[in-house]
Amino acid sequence: MIRNSAVLLFAGQGAQSVGMGRDLVERYPIAAERMAQADEQLGFSLSDVMFNGPSGELTRTSRCQPALFVHGIICLEILRDQLPDLDIVGTAGLSLGEFTAHAAAGTFDFASGLDLVAKRGRFMEEATSTTEGTMAALMGAEDEKVEELATACNIDVANYNAPGQIVVSGTKEGVALAIERAKDFGIRIAKELDVAGAYHSRLMISAQEKLAPALAALDVKEPEIRLVCNVDADLVTAPEDIRSTLVRQVSGSVRWSDSIRKFIADGDTNFIEIGPGGVLSGLMKRIDRSASIASVHDCASIDNLIESIADLEAAA
Repeated sequence: MIRNSAVLLFAGQGAQSVGMGRDLVERYPIAAERMAQADEQLGFSLSDVMFNGPSGELTRTSRCQPALFVHGIICLEILRDQLPDLDIVGTAGLSLGEFTAHAAAGTFDFASGLDLVAKRGRFMEEATSTTEGTMAALMGAEDEKVEELATACNIDVANYNAPGQIVVSGTKEGVALAIERAKDFGIRIAKELDVAGAYHSRLMISAQEKLAPALAALDVKEPEIRLVCNVDADLVTAPEDIRSTLVRQVSGSVRWSDSIRKFIADGDTNFIEIGPGGVLSGLMKRIDRSASIASVHDCASIDNLIESIADLEAAA
């Protein structure tokens, strides 16, 4: 059960769902204000895409990434308002979610973060349109065997999500070959994912190169709380290291399992997932079932978290 301190985990692309954030904006003025700010800054109605879709429009990388960023910050600000005694002791985010985590940690402000993820989403969408790439999930796989398979098929390991759950990324031909040869490497299940392109692979180098100048020009501060980055699965504090890890992350591997283990090794066992879908909660069960995690994404889940913390305090 979540008590009065927690590490915040922010969801990445793929967690989005049509309708996300609507009830929060309708109930909480702080959410409505932040949503209006995002619409004005972006120059289009992100709120309409989030609330009404269609799904194909929300799934577009250039729409999905700012949508998840704004939704994550809205949820965070509501938690801070409704649970002022909640001690946020650390943060991390899966892929796009790492940018939301940095905004939550005070590395950069909301407007700067929104501009950055809007560019990231646009650059990655451009990269997918000029490359023939895809991704595949590998289940029941050892890290070393997946790495051997990726090398043999000339593709990359995109995500180390949880023990036995790894994602590879690259050309369609390379990923198809990896799926075909998976059992030769002791991998139980290999399935192509329904994605627009080969994220976290060398096919995203063009997006990485375009994002680098935007990060170089960004006013980056040292995080106010502990933050574990994707590419190194370690704490990152210095502004130059933050810029480097966020740039490398575009084409580099997301070491999510090791990132969570870093927090747990430091004594953190309470986590709050922010974002639709509950993906990170599912991964947590595979990484360490002894950890406590709550998922927050709408009014009902926020109410449940507030109630559970109140019950624990009353019983203490």
